[in-house]
Amino acid sequence: MALKFDGVMPHDEADAVLVGRVWVPGRLAGPSVVTVSDGRVRDLGTLAPTSSALLELDDPVAAVRGALAEGRLADLGDARSVLANSDPRARDETRPHLLAPCDLQAIRACGVTFVASMLERVIEEHAKGDPAQAEEIRGTLGREIGASLSSLKPGSPEAMRVKEVLVGRGLWSQYLEVGIGPDAEVFNKSQPMSAVGLGADVGILEASSWNNPEPELVLALNSKGRIVGAALGNDVNLRDWEGRSALLLGRAKDNNGSCAIGPFIRLLDGSFTLDDLRGTEITVEVRGEDGFLATGRYSLSEISRDPADLAAQAMGANHQYPDGAMLFLGTAFAPTQDRGAPGHGFTHHVGDIVTVSAAKLGSLVNRVDHCHRIAPWTFGAGALLRNLSERGLV
Repeated sequence: MALKFDGVMPHDEADAVLVGRVWVPGRLAGPSVVTVSDGRVRDLGTLAPTSSALLELDDPVAAVRGALAEGRLADLGDARSVLANSDPRARDETRPHLLAPCDLQAIRACGVTFVASMLERVIEEHAKGDPAQAEEIRGTLGREIGASLSSLKPGSPEAMRVKEVLVGRGLWSQYLEVGIGPDAEVFNKSQPMSAVGLGADVGILEASSWNNPEPELVLALNSKGRIVGAALGNDVNLRDWEGRSALLLGRAKDNNGSCAIGPFIRLLDGSFTLDDLRGTEITVEVRGEDGFLATGRYSLSEISRDPADLAAQAMGANHQYPDGAMLFLGTAFAPTQDRGAPGHGFTHHVGDIVTVSAAKLGSLVNRVDHCHRIAPWTFGAGALLRNLSERGLV
């Protein structure tokens, strides 16, 4: 896959404060927290040993800008070379490459936050994981309930009246409960340190025959629950497994390589505000080795719950995350075009290249493979702490 600087970086990268992580090879090889400035990758280790710790600073933007202005950050190389080296199939292991921009943060996700994805979850439930039944159910449910849900505010009296009507018609669903009810679906997507970054393989189970990417905006929250930045994410999903039973959500969502975040966390500042975040347009492209192409676009302005509300439901007085959290906000992208047998809809093929993009966040590019063929996850929190200690950073 082509990981080119101009295609990966935000359109206004000169104004952006970007935080990432890079694997630095050598005698004491390990991950370093970095920023990109003037086309160079610079080590932020003098400010904080981890991404999590950096986002705990009172003003991480001022800290990064101040360190850059003082010229006291070690130069780890040309950003173009580091990005290009992040493709594992073309990697020079003696040179740095990008990792996911988070480390010790919890990785959580919100579901059914867009009407399109809400309907698709209801379809999965009614189809019981069988893609062959999905198209017929999609047409029926779309006519029956699609229009009635599009303008509802979750938890509002109007939403509760619609719920009563749908219950009476036998159309209620657990997914509609979290879609238009007062409480959002917030679940643990993956474990700290398990996310993969730009260029890495993302994984699907070989036994899955109905799966898809979920291109999403990911909030970076500090331990106080404050939104300090955002990144792009791919919440890889097995539709057949979750459709069989909601109790299989963990199997459908948390697998080797099933969580991609990157290419960087963009910190909120004057050039990227919470309002900018709320208006983010996300595009996705799935390009197969067989010539298949699926594309999509949606705006975060279509989300049913405000990002700040979702952050407050994920973290607060009832549940704390001392190392902060990365919070996926859900997606409106639900590919339905046939790929293979007529009426079976979309599913991934090994070798698909998935590109998730947003103008102010850049592009996250990954290749699809089966989970058991992806390099196993071996560098966890314990390994990170030992490595930082050996390098004198903690």
